[in-house]
Amino acid sequence: MLPTLLITASAAIVLILGTIHLIYTFASNKFVPRDSSLAEQMSRTSPIISKQTTMWRAWIGFNASHSLGTMLFGVLYGHLAVFHLEMLTQSLFLFSVGLIFLSSFLVLARLYWFSIPFFGIISSLVLYMAGFAVARA
Repeated sequence: MLPTLLITASAAIVLILGTIHLIYTFASNKFVPRDSSLAEQMSRTSPIISKQTTMWRAWIGFNASHSLGTMLFGVLYGHLAVFHLEMLTQSLFLFSVGLIFLSSFLVLARLYWFSIPFFGIISSLVLYMAGFAVARA
């Protein structure tokens, strides 16, 4: 029971952060630059890779896909923790994928983001590892 709670809490943190991020992407101005001229430049400028998009559209797409990836992790690992705990905790592959995912997000949060996602990911990683440790004990 405790491993299920720990891993589910870990997954829930990531799911909540991803959901908030998706809402902020499409239903708020949270990711709009404070300098309005920058947003204007982004909407008029294409990246070198393609003239079929603008930096603004790419920015929105990157934020949305980032959100969806975190939400997928949260839903998938939450589901596995609740309905298939033994399979999850006995699989070195699934453990490693989750650990690499959360660790990578922790590095990104530390290098590029701000304190709320950083501390959220630390909490998620600690709960995740604790859940596996208790399940394997």
